[in-house]
Amino acid sequence: MVLVMKLLFLTCLWPTAVLHSAQSQHPHPRQQYSFLRKYNSKREIKMRKLDSTKVRPLKSEQILHIEDHDFALRPGFGGSPIPVGIDVQVESIDSISEVDMDFTMTLYLRHYWKDERLSFRSNKNKSMTFDGRLIKKIWVPDVFFVHSKRSFIHDTTVENIMLRVYPDGNVLFSLRITVSAMCFMDFSRFPLDTQNCSLELESYAYNEDDLMLYWKHGNKSLSTDEHISLSQFFIEEFSASSGLAFYSSTGWYNRLFINFALRRHIFFFLLQSYFPAMLMVMLSWVSFWIDRRAVPARVSLGITTVLTMSTIMTGVSASMPQVSYIKAVDVYLWTSFLFVFLSVIEYAAVNYLTTIEERKQLKKRGKASGMYSIDAVQAMAFDGCFRDTDVDMSPAAFSDRCEENETRARTASDSNVDTARIKRKRSLKGNVGRIILQNNHVIDTYSRIIFPSVYIVFNFFYWGLYI
Repeated sequence: MVLVMKLLFLTCLWPTAVLHSAQSQHPHPRQQYSFLRKYNSKREIKMRKLDSTKVRPLKSEQILHIEDHDFALRPGFGGSPIPVGIDVQVESIDSISEVDMDFTMTLYLRHYWKDERLSFRSNKNKSMTFDGRLIKKIWVPDVFFVHSKRSFIHDTTVENIMLRVYPDGNVLFSLRITVSAMCFMDFSRFPLDTQNCSLELESYAYNEDDLMLYWKHGNKSLSTDEHISLSQFFIEEFSASSGLAFYSSTGWYNRLFINFALRRHIFFFLLQSYFPAMLMVMLSWVSFWIDRRAVPARVSLGITTVLTMSTIMTGVSASMPQVSYIKAVDVYLWTSFLFVFLSVIEYAAVNYLTTIEERKQLKKRGKASGMYSIDAVQAMAFDGCFRDTDVDMSPAAFSDRCEENETRARTASDSNVDTARIKRKRSLKGNVGRIILQNNHVIDTYSRIIFPSVYIVFNFFYWGLYI
């Protein structure tokens, strides 16, 4: 009986055992996927443990413990002032404006300080680099540019800001900035001048009790690009210096200076201002060699040179600020203008004195009311009424010789008419030049020597003083 029951029990359990055996050999797909996922997860954890260079990524706030500190306060608040080192690399000087008295400069501004609140653990003592998104969450120095008119941080393709944090809490904060700042220029020697400009850096909120600005590497903290060049200036030197600035309401502040000297290229102004002025002055001297009775020629030449000098002076003044003192170029142009103006006045004096002199001569000879006027005398002089030996310029001599020539012409035979005309033409050619030379006033003679000599002496002293 017992044997029969055992057989029945085995008979009932056999299909179930077979089924479990089959399932164990051919598991369900869901069970098979769950098993593979657990297996891969364990394998990945094992590989991570073996690869010590890979760390599970964490948020920057968690690495630097930003949430655990109040970064509205400066590092070491309540203690000694925090030292902030500055390092500058000048990329370019974009423009210099004399009218606005400013300059535009593009530079890399780097700050160095230590904030122990940002220290973190690192097995290899390597720094971490972040972009500008983390700047708003931590404390950074509030350095600004004194006397700046406008400035901006470059943002192509993203904001040109870099933040590098070291495990011991040292921080490097770098940005690329273009700034336009004032430059107090002195134009008393323009265009033979040298301008000294400076870009000044200072903390806006923290005085010397809270923040100490200094050049990180001394004189080597300021570096420049070797290819910096300007159209009108030659950059003589760059230098770094430091000092203190006092404000009555807030106290003393550390201030850093980026000093640079600019020497102006003069060749452009030589071509545009100095050489044209020289040529106009020398052109005005031509008037001294023209006959004093050639009124239209000498007057038109004098007016032309005066107007040209006025145009040159107006062009120079239009490109310069309206300063209240005299510039070096003004001294030269106004002196040149004075020489041109004096040449016009010289001819006015010559013409006036010539008229008075000739009237006195006519009165002495009793011919003031005669038939020949001054214009008639000049017309006859150029009309060939003189022989080669005749140089007397008196109206009486003109009258006698002309009447004598006319009498001879009437009594001469027809065969001698052509010969007389040829002789008169030759006599005209020989006497015109002699008459012109002897017809100059004494003032013209002296002016040919005095004007050039004085102008050469002026140029000697001018260039010796300003160069």
